[in-house]
Amino acid sequence: MRLPVLLVAAILATAPAEAQTPAPPAPSSPETTTSPPKDVPPADLPVSLDHIREALKKPAEPSLLKNAELPADFRVEIVEQRKIDEMLSNLDFGGGPVPAGGLYSFEQQQRLFRPTDRPLMQPYAAFNGGQFITIALQNLIARYLGGRAIDAVSSAERARAERAAREEVDGAVAKYCASRPDRSEIQLCSNYVPAR
Repeated sequence: MRLPVLLVAAILATAPAEAQTPAPPAPSSPETTTSPPKDVPPADLPVSLDHIREALKKPAEPSLLKNAELPADFRVEIVEQRKIDEMLSNLDFGGGPVPAGGLYSFEQQQRLFRPTDRPLMQPYAAFNGGQFITIALQNLIARYLGGRAIDAVSSAERARAERAAREEVDGAVAKYCASRPDRSEIQLCSNYVPAR
């Protein structure tokens, strides 16, 4: 930053000084052209050209903005929010048994037929104890074992579909390689190993 300021100051200081000094008279003899006049005093300039030359020879100072592009040496991580998210992900707010007809129908039934006034109009009131236990067991089995059974069936179906797709690709590649006379030069035909 100092070097350009010094350079501009030197240029501004020397330009008017050169313009104000009178030009030396034209020499008439060849001896006076080779040597400068000795009786002329040196110009009294505010800036020395020697200092400017020395400053230009020095390497440039590192810029203050050089470190502005470096990434930060620190990182902020909020751990509490992650703990809260982990705890909330374990909770199941949407689960639970849904009454027959939906939640709105259940609420309407609760308002129209209060349990104290009409006990036989409540949900599951039409069933005796044994029937109620059977319904409860069926719901528990469907909830806890039904998902696993569906997953097992769907994974078996997926494996069968993948096997069929591999066999179809193997047949298509074999048919393609058999139809080509230059199959030894084709990388697909020479390196292909059918899936088993």
